[in-house]
Amino acid sequence: MMDKQAAIYVAGHRGLAGSAIWRALEARGYTNLIGRTSKELDLRERDAVEAFFASQTVDYVFLAAAKVGGIVANNDYCGDFIRDNLLIQTNVIDAARRHGVKKLLFLGSTCIYPKLAPQPLQEESLLRGDLEPTNEAYAIAKIAGIKMCQAYNRQYGTKFISAMPTNLYGPGDNFDLETSHVLPALLRKIHEAKEAGSAEVEIWGTGNPRREFLHSDDLADACLFLMEHYEGDDIVNIGVGEDIAIRELAELIGNVVGYDGRLAFNTSRPDGTPRKLVDTSRINGLGWRAAKPLDEGVREVYAGYRQAVFA
Repeated sequence: MMDKQAAIYVAGHRGLAGSAIWRALEARGYTNLIGRTSKELDLRERDAVEAFFASQTVDYVFLAAAKVGGIVANNDYCGDFIRDNLLIQTNVIDAARRHGVKKLLFLGSTCIYPKLAPQPLQEESLLRGDLEPTNEAYAIAKIAGIKMCQAYNRQYGTKFISAMPTNLYGPGDNFDLETSHVLPALLRKIHEAKEAGSAEVEIWGTGNPRREFLHSDDLADACLFLMEHYEGDDIVNIGVGEDIAIRELAELIGNVVGYDGRLAFNTSRPDGTPRKLVDTSRINGLGWRAAKPLDEGVREVYAGYRQAVFA
């Protein structure tokens, strides 16, 4: 168990995952939390990261900082995605090792798995097939982070673990249509269609791919659980164990928003991976399960989005 006064650095504490981890730590009484914005500390700069770790004691690290985005951003800015993520994770993991961090949790993504891996996605599927081309650069960076943690554990005796969350959503999500993931993008598009009185709203792809969605609060709960109860080289999936077709998700969001127009699927746009449901047997076997239903989570996120839009 982490001591309540332990120095805990949450890298990426302003992001969707990192902010949820920060809230969860605060709620559980951890009082020595460390966070830096990207302006205060550019994790891509090795010397800056080294100076940060040298300036203070850090007992635990949640490495949630990353350059993230949806299909379009991953495909169009693939060079930025592989470069920035390799730099961020390499600098933080190496500095954590050199400065004696007790334990580090590296957050990856289920996009590390092969495009056509058997469903549900098991941790053992890693590196057993070709990746989805549209997010290959990001996935390769994340795989490198996993392998770096495993290699450091073997060579240096560190306690660095890796968790692979499925698609995230929650408070503070990114609603930019160029860089956001599918759920917040759909929520914004359908909300704007309702406000504009549009008879239809365009949705990219066929609507057939299936995705699993994990609320960021559930992710944070799982990360704290793993930090306190798990040690080992094996990666651990974090998910809810259920998925939904994009078409069904759009219909759910339409009901939440109150939009009764037509959903027009643009089949000339890419679908991405056909299905991405994770096998959660490993983390469930350790004693953790997700708690928040998707419809409840979407309603909460939409209420927050409306408050921000109409503030």
